[in-house]
Amino acid sequence: MTRAPDMPAPIEEDWPAIVLVRPQMGENIGAVARAMLNFGLCGLRLVAPRDVWPNPKAFSVASGADGVLARARIEWRLDDALADATFVLAATARPRRMEKPVWGPREAAEKLRAAVRAGERPAVLFGPEASGLENEEVAHADAILTYPVNPGFPSINLANAAALFAFAYGETRQQRDLPSWFAPQPSPPASQEELEALFQHLEAELDRGRFFHPPDKTPLMKHNLRAPFLRAHLTKQEAQTLRGVIKALTIGRGGRKRDDAAE
Repeated sequence: MTRAPDMPAPIEEDWPAIVLVRPQMGENIGAVARAMLNFGLCGLRLVAPRDVWPNPKAFSVASGADGVLARARIEWRLDDALADATFVLAATARPRRMEKPVWGPREAAEKLRAAVRAGERPAVLFGPEASGLENEEVAHADAILTYPVNPGFPSINLANAAALFAFAYGETRQQRDLPSWFAPQPSPPASQEELEALFQHLEAELDRGRFFHPPDKTPLMKHNLRAPFLRAHLTKQEAQTLRGVIKALTIGRGGRKRDDAAE
């Protein structure tokens, strides 16, 4: 994926690592990589992938997240994939009757974010598409990650499950950690003078269109028209935009009609 010259480099955090255990489809691996990079994660590990690696289907679906796939660690034993991890979270929708904390995605993301800042190296396990993690694999985990799924249909696509966690983790990133282009630059609030100019403009055009009828109701109608704009606390840019809208609706590209202009 080619970035525009003024586009910042992507956020790339090695931890928490996403560990796909016995993944079956290259397309899902590529989709996981794309979701990871969308939310700033780049530490991908594959344990005993079913198909040959590198997998061309994975790179095709990654659509710009090729770097995540190129750096992915390939291991054949889960123990090796987790050797340097200091905290392990296992994603599963099934009750396992294990004495482990069970966290939803937001709580898990907040706890792992705090762990990373404290110097921990967490990893999140996701099982294969067909059956999920086995009990022996969940046993490696310090805690369980689960989602508020429909109990009658709890199975989530592998890529979607990873994306849900990646989104929750990205959401915990502090505003100060975001690149400057990401932070909104709000327009200052509209002044009373700018609001009055907007109201005068709107009322003049409505008067031209004979909106105010009967005449004795005109003051009340004007007050009612102003009320929603005042409640909205318009910004300077919004007030200017609305004036442009009024002008476009009443004059248009061809200018006001000659007979209207003569009124």
